[in-house]
Amino acid sequence: MFLGMRTTSLLALTLFLAAPRLPAGDGQLTGIIDSHIARRSGGSLSPVSDDAEFFRRIHLDLAGIIPTAGETRKFLANASPGKRTALADRLLASKDFSVHWADLLSVELLKRQNLGKVPPQEWQAYLRGSLEKSPHWNQMVHAMISASGSGSERAAMKFLGTGSHHQMTRDIALLFLGMDLECARCHDHPSVKTWEQADYWGLYAYLSWTKPATSSKDKKEYLVEVLGKKEIEYQSVFESVSDATGPQLPGLPEKKVPELAKGEEFSSPAADGLPPVPKFLPRKELAGDLTSPKNRAFARNSVNRFWARLMGRGLIHPLDQIHPGNPPSHPQLLDKMAELFSSRGYDLKWLLRSILLSKAYQRSSRLPGNKAPVDPQSYRAALPKALTPEQLLHSVLRATGNLEKTRALKSDPAKKFDRKGYFTGTHQDLPESYEEIRAIFIQTFGQPPGEPETEFTPGLNQSLFLMNDRLLLSWLQPAGNNLIKRLGDLKTATEISKVLYLEVLSRSPSEIETAELDDYLKKNSARRSAALGELVWALINSTEFRLNH
Repeated sequence: MFLGMRTTSLLALTLFLAAPRLPAGDGQLTGIIDSHIARRSGGSLSPVSDDAEFFRRIHLDLAGIIPTAGETRKFLANASPGKRTALADRLLASKDFSVHWADLLSVELLKRQNLGKVPPQEWQAYLRGSLEKSPHWNQMVHAMISASGSGSERAAMKFLGTGSHHQMTRDIALLFLGMDLECARCHDHPSVKTWEQADYWGLYAYLSWTKPATSSKDKKEYLVEVLGKKEIEYQSVFESVSDATGPQLPGLPEKKVPELAKGEEFSSPAADGLPPVPKFLPRKELAGDLTSPKNRAFARNSVNRFWARLMGRGLIHPLDQIHPGNPPSHPQLLDKMAELFSSRGYDLKWLLRSILLSKAYQRSSRLPGNKAPVDPQSYRAALPKALTPEQLLHSVLRATGNLEKTRALKSDPAKKFDRKGYFTGTHQDLPESYEEIRAIFIQTFGQPPGEPETEFTPGLNQSLFLMNDRLLLSWLQPAGNNLIKRLGDLKTATEISKVLYLEVLSRSPSEIETAELDDYLKKNSARRSAALGELVWALINSTEFRLNH
């Protein structure tokens, strides 16, 4: 027994000493990540990914699209030891990052619903503008929760939607605390002992004073707070006795609503059709209490979600089940990440950069040798991630050489595209605008509005779409300077293979792949152009293309 304990301790110590010792500052968290993953790996770790694998992965994660063949060639030829760090910094500062991550955050926060009166384009502009700067996640969340519709952060109000008290309660608990409290609305949670009905109604109490109101001056809708009840009464469906609570976050003390004399409850009178403004604004208090460093649950949930976005799963998984009965795979790492994220002012790009530069993120998705599959929560190898609808669309367009042409397509207000007819086959015309093409991909590869997109849910309709869709097949016809046209201008199988694999899979082909391509083209020499399109089609339908690995 003692010999086994000593061997285990020596192994842990060896792994710990072998982990990188990085200086404090930007590298501090990176070193902590790698030492914790190594100590709890339970087996051999995959080596660091090769340059091609890393280059494709980080482009999909940060820019939302595969790299161009030219970019890939340049990166593979670069012998600088710091090129991965330089690449991460360049992508984090790029416009592509702000556009892609605005999409990711919008889908996560709104679940593809068009909520409230703020136009989607204003909401996207708000998210992109926040991400282009030095985004601090606590400030972004504070703005979204406290937004009334006034001032420069009006667009942030979209997160609150119509101001439905129950929807706001559910979404804030789920997205910012990692707690699916829907069951706790009617009774204590049946399977999570620590989730009580008071948790739901304490959060609800912060939001119950909120209501929509339209200004008679500018005719815009605002989300205002009106004087309401200091405590919310609630009753379990299993009990006959009711209880009450004031504003309260799970695990923290109840917030006292101040006693104000009659006539002194308001800080400003009614104006322009909007009600008077109370001196105590519980929703604004919630924005501060939720994002405060004192609320450790916010920081833990935040780093868990951002970790999952880059690493393929959360340290606590599923993401909406943060409770003692579902402990983290790496509890000390999660706590340290949350602590440092908070101390760095919730600097989002700092957090992402720290993860991106770790060996854990840069690990190959394949274990060395012929190893059996490993437990995903060990992070011994990189976990494949399904492409989002937007990533898939943009990557298919780039791979086939149709990106710029398609993005430039504008909708004609006089024409209404029959999307339902397109899917059923009764409408044969192809979509003529980028927005309609994007909508088709989202409808096919995304979840229905209101459903979270946190898990990969493949479907037969998705496979059939990539195999047979008329729009996608049209991109595989030689035209202009697209990939099929350029491949047709090449003479040898070696040239064709090199260009094909770099453009579609962001890597060089193997000798076997080149030989197979040569054999296929020889057998189909009478229909060479169609055969080239079929080769591109085959790679786009491959698992290697469909996943970020």
